[in-house]
Amino acid sequence: MTEPTPAALPADSDSLSLFEGDEGRLGAAQRRTLVTLLRSRYLSRAAHPQEWRTLLESETLLRSRLNELFLELHIDHTYEVAYKRQAQPEEGGRFPTLLRDTAYTREETILLVFLRGRLRTERAGGAESVFVGRAEMLEYISQFRPAYATDRSGDARKAEKAVDNLIRSAILLKSDDPDRLRIAPVIEVLLSLERLGELLEWLQASNGEMGPEAPGGEGDLAVEAEPTAAENDPDSNTEDTEVSA
Repeated sequence: MTEPTPAALPADSDSLSLFEGDEGRLGAAQRRTLVTLLRSRYLSRAAHPQEWRTLLESETLLRSRLNELFLELHIDHTYEVAYKRQAQPEEGGRFPTLLRDTAYTREETILLVFLRGRLRTERAGGAESVFVGRAEMLEYISQFRPAYATDRSGDARKAEKAVDNLIRSAILLKSDDPDRLRIAPVIEVLLSLERLGELLEWLQASNGEMGPEAPGGEGDLAVEAEPTAAENDPDSNTEDTEVSA
């Protein structure tokens, strides 16, 4: 009697070999989670429920894979988000990296401070989800426009681009209304109260003028962008005065 042919393995099979010549030691779900960590600014339970579950189940293994690329895995269980950071050698210097450093523009930094404050205020009042209008954000940025600035159309483009870049970074999340955006709770993880205070001081000092450069250093918001090999936005963060948030 002829034995039945085994059914093809499903995409989420635990089999380690997924294609001809495959010598990987991670299962399909673990690989998808690793790719999500590498490609995205952050991984969250809300946006990536299956990958989040796999991350918690295989944390040690996935952490080791990132470490082999000179990356560190950071998991915040309170806000249920995870993100990668460039590892730093114990004896100084710098490891080779797949990531490009991100410097936020002046307009993006202003927005981040505004969004962090709005989220904390409305959450303290009991709101679970906090939304903000595009026009409201653009108006807030305009308050920090130098008094001597004459290129109003250019400044307006910079402000619009700042909003769009934070949408690409998934710090601002789209809703049914394209002009009404939800603030991702991850901003509380990425922007500490200490760093928020530093940036508020910078904004107060620079209000109405170019002002001093924003505080630099290795801060909570200095999260690297996607690997350069996977970058798909040639226009992001390539112009304007940049500040290290």
